[in-house]
Amino acid sequence: MSEILTEPKSVFRSIRIALAVSGAIALIAGIVLLVWPGKTLVLVTGIIASYLIVAGVVYVGLGIFSGKKGGWARAGHIVLGLLYIAAGVIGFLNLQQTAATLALITVIFIGISWIVDGVVSLTLLNRDGSRAWTIIYAIFSIVAGAIVIFSPLLAAIALWWILGVTLIVLGIIQIVRAITLGREEKIVAQATTDTPSTAETPTRESTEQ
Repeated sequence: MSEILTEPKSVFRSIRIALAVSGAIALIAGIVLLVWPGKTLVLVTGIIASYLIVAGVVYVGLGIFSGKKGGWARAGHIVLGLLYIAAGVIGFLNLQQTAATLALITVIFIGISWIVDGVVSLTLLNRDGSRAWTIIYAIFSIVAGAIVIFSPLLAAIALWWILGVTLIVLGIIQIVRAITLGREEKIVAQATTDTPSTAETPTRESTEQ
């Protein structure tokens, strides 16, 4: 009986904790992005540089110690690992410049992808049922991509602010979900306690007969 009651409670409790923790992390990350955008970008760049160094060491190790691979494969792993390590070290030595360059490259890549997406949508007009919406989407995508490419700095700032606001909103929603889920936990626990009592009634009547 106690195991039946504790199982749904533990499930709801674990879900509540996961929602609350993820919501709190998203909320804090969004606030940090908006309050300290430059420092946060530098921190993200440092994390990427650390990943490049670690990945480079792994690739160099694979190239040196993997005897089953051929000579060209081992040499390629070593060269790729050294490039990763060099990129990570350069990123650490110039964190602020690397952060600004990384942000600009990311924004320019987004702009190019939007333009390509718009052009591809126009090529599919004959196969798409909603021609008007497809044309509107394609024009908007191409124009937005062109604006991003020609003014990447403003686009990077706007994208950073949108990311921060989005994280704050999602964090608040997750926390609210965790709170409302607590009420559902009480309802389910109450239902599980009421179900056995109703199930026991017919058995008692049958024993009396």
